[in-house]
Amino acid sequence: MMRGMFRRLLAALAFIAAPAAAEVTAPPPPAAVVVAFDRESIRPLIVEGLADMQTGRKLEANDPVRIASISKLVMALAALRLVDEGKVDLGRDVSDYLGWQLRSPFYPDTPVTLAQLMSHRAGLSASAEYIIPLGESLEAKFADPASWREGVRPGGRNDPLRGPDPQAFRYSNLGAPLVATVLEAASGERFDRLAERLVFKPLGVQACLNWIGCGPDMTARAVTLYRHTGEVAKDGAGDLPPHCTIPVAEEHACDLDNYVPGTNASIFSPQGGVRIGMMDLAKIGQALYRLDDDGPFLRPETVQRMGWAMQPTAQTAFFCTYGLHFQLIEHPLLACEGDRLLGDGIPRIGHSGEAYGLQSGLWLDPKGDSGFVYFTTQVPPPAGGEDTGGFTPREQALMARALELAGK
Repeated sequence: MMRGMFRRLLAALAFIAAPAAAEVTAPPPPAAVVVAFDRESIRPLIVEGLADMQTGRKLEANDPVRIASISKLVMALAALRLVDEGKVDLGRDVSDYLGWQLRSPFYPDTPVTLAQLMSHRAGLSASAEYIIPLGESLEAKFADPASWREGVRPGGRNDPLRGPDPQAFRYSNLGAPLVATVLEAASGERFDRLAERLVFKPLGVQACLNWIGCGPDMTARAVTLYRHTGEVAKDGAGDLPPHCTIPVAEEHACDLDNYVPGTNASIFSPQGGVRIGMMDLAKIGQALYRLDDDGPFLRPETVQRMGWAMQPTAQTAFFCTYGLHFQLIEHPLLACEGDRLLGDGIPRIGHSGEAYGLQSGLWLDPKGDSGFVYFTTQVPPPAGGEDTGGFTPREQALMARALELAGK
């Protein structure tokens, strides 16, 4: 009997002394959203991770995020609608709008057009700094030879019998501030307000550039962008209103009250500064499907112009076919090494985005009736450096999951 009691006592002591098993909690996955859309419906497929790791706020499907270079597609739609309004001509010398002469110092007699700028065929440098803060001169920026490619004529070789010059293409963020400033000069409206009037409001979406015009309800749902190390890269608390959200030169006030449209639209980050949720971005994708329906958004001849502007480039890593800020990927007849995203043999048009640890995309099948918008964060930089191009393994894995969930 004593022996039984002793054993029970030892067992009780062992239970007390044994440390509780540590609860293992897996870290949340990087923030990611994938939304599928067709002409009539929009459906979230993947919503995971945290919108803000500091507060632990969970990500929701339409939380606004900086979509990087998909912003150029938004700018293209604004430009094309101004074409329809008769306020800009894609083939006209942009100097006529700017009020000062824009020329490559290497080709001082060759005009630069909106079509060249929007197709990345204007001879601009891909490595020059493209952020021109409020208080600095856009004209001075483009008077600097470092902003241009020596030996590359705007528009390519001057030989119309040989057709478009693939060698003229070089993707450059530097063209976006020029395009947006031309649109301002031609319309008399600030670029952020142009985007609202011509794109966001007609399509029923909530969006803005550099948080200008986004109300407190949107900024409260902002997605913070993190690098793969976990470091805040963009849109942390210090990047949101009431803090200054535009680039400003030293000793210059962060104040747009005296800004004159047509002087320096770089402050709105037209190359990448749109903030929008994926459900709303899918509405822009739906609008692209409806362009063939002779609807009110764009005139049929303008839509045709978009198709004509899509031209092959000499690149084989990623931007193999590009025009007017629209990209074509996964064409089966083009030997493009880095533009395989979904791998289902369907060519798609749209635009990619990459900045601050984020990868994003808007892609639709122009001959079918399905499209996807997505973003994912905390993406490691490519092994070969930022200029290697191509979709990342993270994006490809994310879209493989999306295809399966969509039943494709």
